[in-house]
Amino acid sequence: MAAVQAMTNIFYIAGTTLFVADGLTLRTEADAVDLVSAGMGAGADWVAVTTAQLSDDFFRLSTGLAGAIVQKLVNYHLRLAIMGNIDAHLAKSSPLRDFVGESNRGHHLWFVSDLNELQKRLGAA
Repeated sequence: MAAVQAMTNIFYIAGTTLFVADGLTLRTEADAVDLVSAGMGAGADWVAVTTAQLSDDFFRLSTGLAGAIVQKLVNYHLRLAIMGNIDAHLAKSSPLRDFVGESNRGHHLWFVSDLNELQKRLGAA
C-alpha cells in the first residue's frame, strides 16, 4: 500500500489528496456548497463523509438529493466517498443497490466501509 501522510483531516495517498469532512452534514443541496468549499480549501481531489453525516433522503433516490450533491461536487472536479454501513438502506431499495454498484465501478463516487478501505482503493487507483 502507498505511504499515507496525514495533516488533521487531509490525507495524501498515492498522489491523491483526500479531505475527510468531519463535522459537516449533508442534509440539503446547499450543504453540498459548504462541502465543496471545504474540499477546495483543502486542495482535495476526494472528499469523504460518513453515513452519519447524510440525511436519510440521500439514500431515497426519488428525492434527488444524492444526485444533486454528487453533481455539485463533480461540477467542481471533486470526487466523493461515503464511508459506513449502508446495508439497511440497501435492503429497502433495489434502485439504491444498483446506484451503489454502478458508483463503485466509476471514478466520482464510492461507497466504502471505512477510511481504511478508502485508503486502499485510492492507493490502488
